[in-house]
Amino acid sequence: MFSANREIRFGDCDPSGIAYFPSYLNILNGVVEEFWGVVGFPWRELIVARKIGTPTVHLDCDFSRPSVFGDLLTFDLCVRQLGRASLCFAHVVSGADGIRWKARQTVVATSTASHRAIPWPDDIRNALEEHVRAEDAIPLSEPDSSARPS
Repeated sequence: MFSANREIRFGDCDPSGIAYFPSYLNILNGVVEEFWGVVGFPWRELIVARKIGTPTVHLDCDFSRPSVFGDLLTFDLCVRQLGRASLCFAHVVSGADGIRWKARQTVVATSTASHRAIPWPDDIRNALEEHVRAEDAIPLSEPDSSARPS
């Protein structure tokens, strides 16, 4: 599992003072980019040098608690499944009071020239295989749903 901490900034919030969901997704995208660097394939190398894109083809989010300016959140990323050209991530984003939101994301290896799916090259596949975790590696549901605010 890969984890990264991020603080909610003033610009991440909507006029009501809570984190705006497009900002959440932008932060999540930054965490995913950081993950690629940690596994040895920074996006600059993938996209510019190797001409491999990793666009998101599916994203499913569930928001359970709001976040506000100044909150420190932990973004946990787990590789759930590695396909021929696809990669499924599970994300759990938590604050001091528990889970704030969860997401399942599927990205696909593509040629930046043709924008068509390509198989993961062996070196990338081997690095990703080391990060595949079982379904229970990170919780996608809260153990106690009664903790949710009403």
